[in-house]
Amino acid sequence: MKKTDFRFFHHLRVRWAEVDMQKIVFNAHYLMYIDTAISDYWRALALPYEQAMVELGGDLYVKKSSLEFHASARFDDQLEVGMRCSRIGNSSMTFEAGIFRGEQLLITAELIYVFADPATQTSKPVPELLRQCLLGYEAGEPVVEVRTGNWPAMEADAMKMRIEVFVQEQLIPLEMERDPADADCLHAVAYNRLGQPVATGRLLPSEAGSARIGRMAVKRLLRGAGQGALVLHTLVDAARQRGDRQVLLHAQRSAEGFYARAGFVPQGDGFEEAGLPHIEMVRAV
Repeated sequence: MKKTDFRFFHHLRVRWAEVDMQKIVFNAHYLMYIDTAISDYWRALALPYEQAMVELGGDLYVKKSSLEFHASARFDDQLEVGMRCSRIGNSSMTFEAGIFRGEQLLITAELIYVFADPATQTSKPVPELLRQCLLGYEAGEPVVEVRTGNWPAMEADAMKMRIEVFVQEQLIPLEMERDPADADCLHAVAYNRLGQPVATGRLLPSEAGSARIGRMAVKRLLRGAGQGALVLHTLVDAARQRGDRQVLLHAQRSAEGFYARAGFVPQGDGFEEAGLPHIEMVRAV
């Protein structure tokens, strides 16, 4: 097994609590590393696990797990856990994992999951949508689709995301979150392969060649997996296509790094908006 066998990797550093007196990792912790990597694998598929399983009408249960030890990880090692879905049967699926230190393979693992009814834990066929999500990801296909449209076309899914993030998570009053500008904006919503909205944003009308992006919201469990960046790039491209020379936005300070990675730079002093610290950021298009 080589690192090139995997397209998904989870990164971690070994902590003191995970090693014995010889400073090598306790055997049981390798399964914990793999379990954490599995959680991030679902994020890479743009599937919020609990909501996805409700949508699919079942849940996944571990049937078997096995490890093969090749070498030991030690305190403060930087490790990478490669994860792939190698087989999907009628009601089961097999995942393979490799734990690497650099290019050295330390652990190989195989986990067999069964898709089952949560109430009875009796197996049932793997839904075709889930099968296609897994096969598509492993084949390198996009895991989300970004759609754009006017407010009547996008309101239901855009507001679902905005209420979840701004109102329920950040406690911004609903009356502050809604505004009349929505009617004149281009809206973008990213959907996973189950058709669930996972991110949104809007592009306001141009003003003297300057565009403004706002109401960027990404489902909490999926942040950092790239869905927000896809929505942002879609809106920047729309501004470019209509002839805008620059795009600006009011970034929450907690998301400043996200926008900086997309080419935005801060300008002016910070300020407070809806009770949260913000900074204006801008980039040329």
